[in-house]
Amino acid sequence: MVISAEKYVCSTTYRKSGDPVSTPTWIVDLDGGRVGFLTSSKSGKYKRLRNSPRITMQPSDARGKVKAGTTSAAGTATLVSSGPDFDAIQRNIRAKYGFLVPVSRLVQSLLHIGKSFPHADVAVVVTLDQG
Repeated sequence: MVISAEKYVCSTTYRKSGDPVSTPTWIVDLDGGRVGFLTSSKSGKYKRLRNSPRITMQPSDARGKVKAGTTSAAGTATLVSSGPDFDAIQRNIRAKYGFLVPVSRLVQSLLHIGKSFPHADVAVVVTLDQG
């Protein structure tokens, strides 16, 4: 399974209590067998990954419903806000998702009217476990 070939993945991050929280994300390929996606520095996903870099990813639909017959891939996340990995993830997302990128930005800004909620200001670089 090449997880980065998927359009959407269900990304599961973990609360301090160990409870899993799953959300759908876009995903792109990076070099060295790594994958990446973008999130907001104000999101719960960012806060959970800051506390625990453990993540599992599984092919899903746009709402995060896992695709039947697929398996999950576990990995370790690194949060970056600048540099080559950040730039590569932004570039690869624009190339893969095209017009959906500005649509997503518009939807996010409408959902957070009057709040300071930066859009996609943090890249999540995931090194997938071998096996």
